[in-house]
Amino acid sequence: MAGIWLDVLDEIARTCNTHGRGDLLQTVRQKRAQLLDPKLRVLVVGEPNQGKSQLINAIINAPACPVGDGRTTVLPTVVQHAEAASAAVVQAPPASGRPAGAAGAAGAPAATLVERTPLALDQVAAGVSGTVGRRPGGGPAYVEVGLPRAMLAAGLVLVDTPGTDQVAALGGAAEVAAPTRADAVLLVSDSTRELSVAELDMLLHVTRSQPNVVVVQSKTDLVADWRAVAERNRQHLADAGVAAPLIPVSATLRLRAAATDDRGLNAESGFPALIARLQRDLTGKADHLARASVQAVARTVVEQLAAPLRAELATQDAEEQSGPISRLHAAQREVDELRRCSTRWQNTLADEMADLLSDIEYDLRDRTRQILRAVDEAFDTADPLVAWDTFAEWLERSLVEAAEANHEWLIQRCDWVARRVAATFDRYGYDVLPPWSMTMPADLGDRLPDLERPRIDRFTTGQKLFTGMKGSYGGMLMFGLATTLAGMPMINPVSVGIGALFGGKSIRDEGKQLLRRRQATVKTAIQRHVDEFFVRMVRDCRDAARQVQRMLRDHFTGLTEELQEAIVQSFRSAKQEADTDVALREQRQREIRLKMTRLAALYEQSQQLTGARSTPVLLEPRA
Repeated sequence: MAGIWLDVLDEIARTCNTHGRGDLLQTVRQKRAQLLDPKLRVLVVGEPNQGKSQLINAIINAPACPVGDGRTTVLPTVVQHAEAASAAVVQAPPASGRPAGAAGAAGAPAATLVERTPLALDQVAAGVSGTVGRRPGGGPAYVEVGLPRAMLAAGLVLVDTPGTDQVAALGGAAEVAAPTRADAVLLVSDSTRELSVAELDMLLHVTRSQPNVVVVQSKTDLVADWRAVAERNRQHLADAGVAAPLIPVSATLRLRAAATDDRGLNAESGFPALIARLQRDLTGKADHLARASVQAVARTVVEQLAAPLRAELATQDAEEQSGPISRLHAAQREVDELRRCSTRWQNTLADEMADLLSDIEYDLRDRTRQILRAVDEAFDTADPLVAWDTFAEWLERSLVEAAEANHEWLIQRCDWVARRVAATFDRYGYDVLPPWSMTMPADLGDRLPDLERPRIDRFTTGQKLFTGMKGSYGGMLMFGLATTLAGMPMINPVSVGIGALFGGKSIRDEGKQLLRRRQATVKTAIQRHVDEFFVRMVRDCRDAARQVQRMLRDHFTGLTEELQEAIVQSFRSAKQEADTDVALREQRQREIRLKMTRLAALYEQSQQLTGARSTPVLLEPRA
């Protein structure tokens, strides 16, 4: 009958070994040895003064455990079969000097590592109180009592434990009093009160690892309404979710019935039900009890093995947001941002250079217009014959100054455009200005077109004489005819004087007309000269601006290519790292899910030992 549950227990051990949990493997091995041991180890626990020791005495009908006022159980007491009554204090070396896994099948240290100090039967009380037989500085200790009793000979082993306050004081010294080392646990609580919160908490803690728990309500002989207390305690157990039966007993009535051989009083003590339960557990240890124990072990092991797996899955989900995948997303954003940056700087360069050419042309046009207005104002009154040399020097100087000012503004604007384009690369955190310096051309004056002297008509003496004769002839003839009517000859002093006046006026009028023609000729010539200057300077400025534009384009194109190469390389590295991480993560997730599936199958297999079909919440499949 042990084959089924033993196979499951061995599978649990192999699973612990596969998961690298040596601690759980040791626990499973200890449980395996314990379940294969035909003895039934019963642990009696509870708060102080609840009648635990007297309960054991009543079960075996012998004063194995000391009882009475002022007696306190400090060391656990193991009551088992012996051919003759005997007692001893069993003590192990200090825990630091004992190898792991040195405990025996019954929960005591191995025989080769323990020190046994025999006790007289009348010294058992002193041994239990820890005053006799215990070596100072030694390891865990307990009192072992052997009695020739039929129930003990059948394989029953009873362990009387200190009160819960003494267990807390002993710490890990009472290894034999561990619920995991027992086949059954009896929690003793007297009938003078209902189960306390501390007792319910103890039951909840014990039932997590021990499926065979019985609540023994002792001292029913002291309370008249012990049945009502028992019902309320059963309700407390049901409310707390503790699936443990409650058996009311009276050790006093049991011992009195044994002394008088009173079967009715023995039945009234409630012990027949408790002993029947112990006998059933003893005979069914290799089957029903072992199955339930394996089921509890499976649940504990599966919970402890599944918890880190689920935590690792949750950690992987969190790391996915901050690991290689996030770096891949960051690299992708850098690639997209560089693409947008490339578009921005190209558009900025094209727009700014177009605006620069328009502004430079307008500036030069405005400067030349101011020069032409000054020329018009000057030659509205000045005679080109007299002022030409001075004016030509002024015009050349003004044009050179206009060209220099315009070119200086061109240099400033080109530098501003370069900085404006470089500003689009600010996020990359270093200076990206091109290593160039645009300066004023040294031969700017030599680039100006030569100013040719315009052909200007002079008012010669012969022209003046001819113009004066033509004008005086008309005046003398007109007034000479008029004076003939008065009887005067045609040529007379009056006609000659008036003719002279007309001749002078004609010379002056012709001189003014020639001056205006000279001024108009000079203005036209200067206009053509300034227009030629404007065309040549605009062409030079456009050529210089285009050179700057090509230079900036080449510089920032090279810079973009360098950044792109670095970012693309970073993107490739991040993608490769992310792909590797995803592959490893997916492989690990598959391994974890496979382990979780196997744990679920193992748990389900253990549940079938007792006919259960439920699956724990911790093994629900992940979304």
